[in-house]
Amino acid sequence: MSVVFSIKSVTAESMNTLYGTHILPATVLVNLTKPEFEGDYTVVLFAFTKELKIQPEVLGQELGTYLTTHYSSLFTGFTVVKGFLNLSISHQYWFTFLAQNFQNPNFGKSPHTSNCVMVEYSSPNTNKPLHLGHLRNNFLGRSIAEILKATGNKVVKTCIVNDRGIHICKSMIAWQRYANGETPNSTHTKGDHFVGDYYVKFNEAYKVEIELLKAGGMLEEAAEKQAPIMQEAQQMLLEWEAGKPDVIDLWKIMNEWVYEGFKTTYKTIGTDFDKIYYESNTYLLGKDLVEKGLEAEVFYQKEDSSVWIDLTPDGLDEKLVRRKDGTSVYMTQDIGLAEQKQKEFNASKSIYVVGDEQNYHFKVLKLICQKLKLPSADGIYHLSYGMVELPSGKMKSREGTVVDADDLVAEMINIARKKTEELGKVNDFTKIEREELYETIGLGALKFFLLRVDPKKKMVFNPEESIDFHGFTGPFIQYTHARIKSILRKIAQESTNGVPNSDCPLFPLEKQLIIELEQFPAVMEEAATENDPSKIAIYTFNLAKTFSSFYSEHSIANAESEEKKTLRIMLAKLTAGVIKTGMELLGIKVPERM
Repeated sequence: MSVVFSIKSVTAESMNTLYGTHILPATVLVNLTKPEFEGDYTVVLFAFTKELKIQPEVLGQELGTYLTTHYSSLFTGFTVVKGFLNLSISHQYWFTFLAQNFQNPNFGKSPHTSNCVMVEYSSPNTNKPLHLGHLRNNFLGRSIAEILKATGNKVVKTCIVNDRGIHICKSMIAWQRYANGETPNSTHTKGDHFVGDYYVKFNEAYKVEIELLKAGGMLEEAAEKQAPIMQEAQQMLLEWEAGKPDVIDLWKIMNEWVYEGFKTTYKTIGTDFDKIYYESNTYLLGKDLVEKGLEAEVFYQKEDSSVWIDLTPDGLDEKLVRRKDGTSVYMTQDIGLAEQKQKEFNASKSIYVVGDEQNYHFKVLKLICQKLKLPSADGIYHLSYGMVELPSGKMKSREGTVVDADDLVAEMINIARKKTEELGKVNDFTKIEREELYETIGLGALKFFLLRVDPKKKMVFNPEESIDFHGFTGPFIQYTHARIKSILRKIAQESTNGVPNSDCPLFPLEKQLIIELEQFPAVMEEAATENDPSKIAIYTFNLAKTFSSFYSEHSIANAESEEKKTLRIMLAKLTAGVIKTGMELLGIKVPERM
């Protein structure tokens, strides 16, 4: 039970006893006391003064007296400032909290329940390698999955691979035209890069052909449709849908090249899935639901036989769910897949980690599923996130101007190598240890920088800034953890049995550190509720910063007394444990030494 929950409970109980009311703990607002006032936590009284017909100052005095009298193990004093009751928490409460948790590797985590949540993320196309935008998606998805798991949920991590469609055919046509039989093996190229290069070649050739047609007098719109390479791609798509053997064979071969490349990247960045869906297997899903929707008059059919839903009463517009030729659209597939996933895993919630350009799509998806009364409908949640840009601006995959994920990871590791070697603190590391450290720092910097921002916000990624050992960065937190572990190794023989006595003084930075540590479970719950890993990132950074301030003022090994040494060892151990857990929830490793 957190200290805030305890304060809410005993405050409600006390007011009910004093005034014969029926106040619930959830209605009691508790904040950290402002630094300029005495106390640790503040109860806001204004919400109760009207009901109780008592002046705020009088209520504060009566309630403060009752709390400190009847709950003296929790409170040691109080002050009243207008309608705010500032409460001081007893040192013994904090010491007991430390003693109970400083060696607990699961501190902050909740017991597992049967509640199942699905998290769908990554969702790559098989015509190009993963890029910087995919990295934010992957890191968000996996982090949310880990946070939900740590807060007691059963989590199923899924991915839908976009392995069919005109964009795939573009790479295939370009390979047929220009490859002369080359393969990833023959060119020593990673498979996803190899196929992605041909997607870029397609668009380069397409532009040239459009310009030639325009030079011959054709209007641009007509030229875009009549360009030979585009017509070849359209024809290939028809042949794929018809199951033409040689087209299917080439499609399978090129997709396998890409999958091998993805596998390497996923392993490097620490992404994994429990179930992978392929659009080539799911694109026909939902057709039966269209028929059911027509029968239930959720959908309607136009004269040309196309099927629609009218969402204008819901503030949206009309949406096509089946073309006039009977083929499905993306929305139809997503409705069908939502139903299939629910049947497979019986999840109470299904989180889709998809960029904010798809906000409207997911509003429509959820609304249609609700109107069809699908069991999965209410649990659909779109974790919308902003695009990632570089200082140089936006990226465009068809022009080959994206920042490739593999290249960026390699660059981050090289920056980590350079900055670490400049500090000159790894001379006693073996070569293998150094390389592992550079990868840990480089990937940690990348992940932290992309996760420290509220997902809903667009962001600019700056590699050099992300790896600053003194800023709001992953490496700063990693260094703090390594520093604590070094301190603890030096005093490894010191015992931490027992709890410091209640009259042991507690200095401001010691108390600040304890208070921040005690808040960790609540921060985890908040991050899970809001599907926002930045809550964990910001909290972990602030904790590392507080520990650095604490340690610069207070020695652990040469503490003023044995009680103080015991207290500070407990503080150091719990801080290291919380930093490790917090960073693990972000998918980041923390080294034992740096």
